[in-house]
Amino acid sequence: MCGFSGWICFSSDISEFQDVITKMTDVLSHRGPDEEGYYITKHALLGHKRLTIIDPEGGKQPMIKFHDQQKFVIVYNGELYNTQELRAKLQSLGYHFSSYSDTEVVLTSYIQWKEECVKYLNGIFAFAVFNETKNQLFIARDHLGVKPLFFSIKNDNFIFASEIKALLKHPLISTKVNKEGIFELIGLCPARSPFSAIFKDIIELPPAHYVIYSKDRYEIKEYWLLKPEKFNKTVDETIEIVKNLVTDAITRQLVSDFEICCFLSGGLDSTIITAISANQLRKERKRLKSFSIDYKDNAKYYKSNQYQPTLDNTYAKIASKSIGTEHIVVEIDNELLCDALLHATVANDLPGMADIDSSLLLFTSEVRKYAKVALSGECADEIFGGYPWYWREDYKSFKTFPWSPSLEFRKNILSKKYSKSELEEYVNSKYKESLGKVNYLDSDSQEEVRHRILYYLNVKWFMVTLLNRKDRMSMANSLEVRVPFADYRIVELLYNVPWKIKCLENMEKGLLRRSFEGIIPDEIKNRKKSPYPKTYNPEYLKKTKKKVLEIIKNNSPIFEIIDKTYLEIITEKEYFPLDKPWFGQLMTLPQFFGYIIQLDFWAKTYNVDFE
Repeated sequence: MCGFSGWICFSSDISEFQDVITKMTDVLSHRGPDEEGYYITKHALLGHKRLTIIDPEGGKQPMIKFHDQQKFVIVYNGELYNTQELRAKLQSLGYHFSSYSDTEVVLTSYIQWKEECVKYLNGIFAFAVFNETKNQLFIARDHLGVKPLFFSIKNDNFIFASEIKALLKHPLISTKVNKEGIFELIGLCPARSPFSAIFKDIIELPPAHYVIYSKDRYEIKEYWLLKPEKFNKTVDETIEIVKNLVTDAITRQLVSDFEICCFLSGGLDSTIITAISANQLRKERKRLKSFSIDYKDNAKYYKSNQYQPTLDNTYAKIASKSIGTEHIVVEIDNELLCDALLHATVANDLPGMADIDSSLLLFTSEVRKYAKVALSGECADEIFGGYPWYWREDYKSFKTFPWSPSLEFRKNILSKKYSKSELEEYVNSKYKESLGKVNYLDSDSQEEVRHRILYYLNVKWFMVTLLNRKDRMSMANSLEVRVPFADYRIVELLYNVPWKIKCLENMEKGLLRRSFEGIIPDEIKNRKKSPYPKTYNPEYLKKTKKKVLEIIKNNSPIFEIIDKTYLEIITEKEYFPLDKPWFGQLMTLPQFFGYIIQLDFWAKTYNVDFE
């Protein structure tokens, strides 16, 4: 994986501002600690930081290629999983290659098919191609949004980068956050609306979108949609299709010139990935390393609940023993977990999922000591129906985002400076806007329409939130994490598989369980879903509460947007003032306090200007 930045201006000579692109690129060193490169010309400045995974010599960037008397330059962050097929197809069309890197395949695909190239790519990617001969820029992001891409248009300047922090190094981009950004922070975060990057001057390119930019053209387009189709496969046929497609996605993602490992929680998704990966590597006479996370004294304080019915540790050991991995448990200290909230904020450039973020940050820091590449089980719950909002009627009936039912609570924490009814209207408008984009068949039953809606919301909102978290926390430690369930072919298929097949045996992800029966241990196959673990140690709650009280005492800048009095009331309670988490399944009182800590640190560190 890598990080890149760029500045295009067709109305001025910007070649003398190399120091700007250097500063923008330098702050992305964590994304690519192995190499750096620049391309400087009159109307374009490009910078790249590389994490070397495939073809150390042939994959250097920025990469230049000439064709048909035109000059093309690419900066690219990602991994292509159909490199061999695409290279062969392009060679049959007369193209020649000087490397075995996927970067050259992506660049050549663009040269051949222009903006249509994205329809040929299977992988995780964000990239920019500059056609110097025609003075035209093309940027694109992968189908599901595994890799990030942000941009800003200021007068005649098009500025882009892999992370927000790089854009903020450009002198034209401010740290202003307007009312829309504030409503995102309070009403929707840690999720964000498509295109929103919170900062007024910055746009996040949504998944499955590209931009074409030239002196007289600015076009942004969504290139991939979830299309409803009649599904006429039997249960057994569907099981076989899912098994083959998931296995193919995992196997394709095991390509690397360096060691690959797996995250293994002992849950269904990570166990499937680990089992397939271990079997494949065994053919190459390699033994797979697997990693799980635990918290100091967690078993001592844990109590089973509807959101987290079992702890992972026992099941991770069962899975590792059955599959035959070299298993390593990373134990996280609760004090370090709280302290890492700040580093996680910088990694994300925004307040996020509190210790759900900081634990992943600490975890991937340890994993990076053993490997450069890891496979992880994200996205299976979104597409196979693993979350409670797919199952429970009280969730399914919500007229808002089901993972964020706490709008009244969010309205209460909003500063009196802003209108609570406007906040509610803003959130509702984003929900209704998403509903309007869901495609379904006239023949769909009411239940199937509702499940298509839930599927779309999960893929376009909740999944993107988790993928953003995974990318920022892992890349902060220069670890490339691949997510096989985010293969767009699997996502397309599952959009049309009827709910009665997905929920085989009346179990969440029943179809996935049946598809890998006999390949994973029965204890894992029959285990009730348990999400990413969190700490139950009361010391963590005490520590976060203490920090929030200090924030209140020191009159933080966040009280421009947060109601200080209401926050004080919450600190006086010993329980969370809601019957459900305020976001997802895991974010209750300790995580809410963690969010406030992150919000305070972010506002101060980034010198945020709340308009």
